[in-house]
Amino acid sequence: MTRRPATRLSSLLTTLLVVGTATVAVPDPARAAAPATVCRVRDGRLTEISGMVATDSGFVMVNDGADEASRRRIFFLDTRCAVVRTVAYPSRPRDTEDLAVGADGTVWVADTGDNDRTRSTVALWKLAPGARRPVLHRLAYPDGAHDAEALLLDGAGRPVLVTKQGGSAGVYLPAGSLRAGATVPLTLAGQVRLPLTTTPNPYSFFGRRLVTGGAVAPDGRRVVLRTYADAFEYEVTDGDVVAALTGGTPRTVALPDEPQGESVSYSRDGRWLLTVSETAGQPPGTRPTVLRYARPAAPTPAVSSPPAPTASDGAPTAASPGATATAVARSGVDGTRSLLLGVGVIVAGLLLAALVGVVRARRTRH
Repeated sequence: MTRRPATRLSSLLTTLLVVGTATVAVPDPARAAAPATVCRVRDGRLTEISGMVATDSGFVMVNDGADEASRRRIFFLDTRCAVVRTVAYPSRPRDTEDLAVGADGTVWVADTGDNDRTRSTVALWKLAPGARRPVLHRLAYPDGAHDAEALLLDGAGRPVLVTKQGGSAGVYLPAGSLRAGATVPLTLAGQVRLPLTTTPNPYSFFGRRLVTGGAVAPDGRRVVLRTYADAFEYEVTDGDVVAALTGGTPRTVALPDEPQGESVSYSRDGRWLLTVSETAGQPPGTRPTVLRYARPAAPTPAVSSPPAPTASDGAPTAASPGATATAVARSGVDGTRSLLLGVGVIVAGLLLAALVGVVRARRTRH
């Protein structure tokens, strides 16, 4: 999502700390054919699209936490990407990041973005078919704040949140039925570890590790997560999305060089993957474009990475030179590339320590 400078710094510090421990790469997945353009969004209110889902009549889209009131709405578009109606929230959302549509047509909006990990609760907005306003449902993590940008619905219609963090992303479920006006605790149902790729994207290594969106196929038999660089599709058995993500082997399709790709959806017939990128900060005249990719055909080769080093309190630490060397030996891939990545991790750790010191010094002076 688009961030203010201070928020970008905080998010970068967190990403460097968590992502810096992964040093194993797998061979690139087979590159998909060039995507086809479905349509372009020309409405000026939709420039920070963070969530999209395809419907029988077109698309539903949301922006992330935009400052302008005109952008804080649920947008309904036709098949040509023209906005046909919008629905306002009854109160201001914090940071809407993804969408899902239930079997009955209910639209779910994930108000779960939290770049600085400061929220005591996150929320889901539920818009029933024909309703004029969505209903707010609050949720609380059992283990502290998380940034989450992927919302899925399992076979029972339960919402599933996947966090945006490097390494292993958390998969969370509500502990009970959602209740308007009440806060329902979340439970950690498992973790998902995505294969590493070298797909080019604006955020390089970090962009390949962070989950920015997700979707379940219309027939419920597949689920996909995306990063800024790739899409990873899993087979789902008996509607168990959590089991698919935490225990399955994904198929991968590269989504190279999207400006800031945070959204993914299946086409209504389930044959294609659809994506759209944010365009804030892009050259004038750049329009969000819905792209269509062929679904991946074969599972991605997987290489297990060594566990991340931890400090005494369990927090991830920067990888040591010895750990980096071990990772290179285990990977069986291009040793030079892995070694360079390991050196980069060490440098990132040193930069992180220096930046933290600068931030603390400034806070002390003020």
